[in-house]
Amino acid sequence: MNTSSVNGLGGVPQNALYAAAKAGVLGLTKSAAQEYAKQGIRINALVAGGFDTPMLRGVFERVSPQDPLAAERGFTQVVPLGWVGRPEETADAVLWLCSSVASYVTGHSLIVDGGMTAPFR
Repeated sequence: MNTSSVNGLGGVPQNALYAAAKAGVLGLTKSAAQEYAKQGIRINALVAGGFDTPMLRGVFERVSPQDPLAAERGFTQVVPLGWVGRPEETADAVLWLCSSVASYVTGHSLIVDGGMTAPFR
């Protein structure tokens, strides 16, 4: 199981190295899935959107040092579901991908982003 980001799907201004690394994870996932399938090893990637983590909180603070909550409100306006994801929401997706009910899933990039990238893919 690999972890990427929605930033790896199309890039992000002022953060090219992060976006490139996350795009690389997606390519690695697809290649490794093909290489290890014969051994029964499934390899997939979580493509995470914005989740309530110290990293995202730090982004909100850098974007709006005087009012990080304003930055968060702006972010949630571009998420169709209307909220910052909870860590357990991404954990549930990962657990599904790693479970036997996903036994025929390999080389997949599962986007968990509240619909944020839906208009662009």
